[in-house]
Amino acid sequence: MDLASLIRNVPDFPKPGIQFKDITTLVMNGPAFREIIDGWKARYVGQDIAAIVGADARGFIFGAALAYAMGLGFVPVRKKGKLPADTIAEEFDLEYGKDTLEIHLDALKPGDRVVLVDDLLATGGTMAAMANLVKKLGAEIVEVAFVVELPELKGRDKLAGLPVHVLVQFEGE
Repeated sequence: MDLASLIRNVPDFPKPGIQFKDITTLVMNGPAFREIIDGWKARYVGQDIAAIVGADARGFIFGAALAYAMGLGFVPVRKKGKLPADTIAEEFDLEYGKDTLEIHLDALKPGDRVVLVDDLLATGGTMAAMANLVKKLGAEIVEVAFVVELPELKGRDKLAGLPVHVLVQFEGE
């Protein structure tokens, strides 16, 4: 299935000059959504994965579905102030500003093997922050997975040393 054709481009969102890749049109397509989750499940089954870790907010869509499909727990990494128990935090740069992510201190155990999931790899700030949080808890990152990558923003540079898996790339947009 041509996943790229199911992703809507929204110019100048959330600010002028940004070409926002809207995955809501993709997840509204049941067969496409299933293809993504089933494909990732097949990729990670048998790798002794302890949990799927997803980024607030669109990473929750794919990460929670993958965790469910694999019979695993889902670990949400949320924006600052959204998690109710003790957390650790990591500040990072976005394509269009700064933000802070948090994870519960008891979300992962040392040695847990995890897959980190988000919808989009742009500048790499969100995933780099997630990876740092997971590493601080002592977990091992098996792979970081994205639906979409914007290669011209060089997000992979911030993820050096991490195995990256991407389904769709949009060049020069």
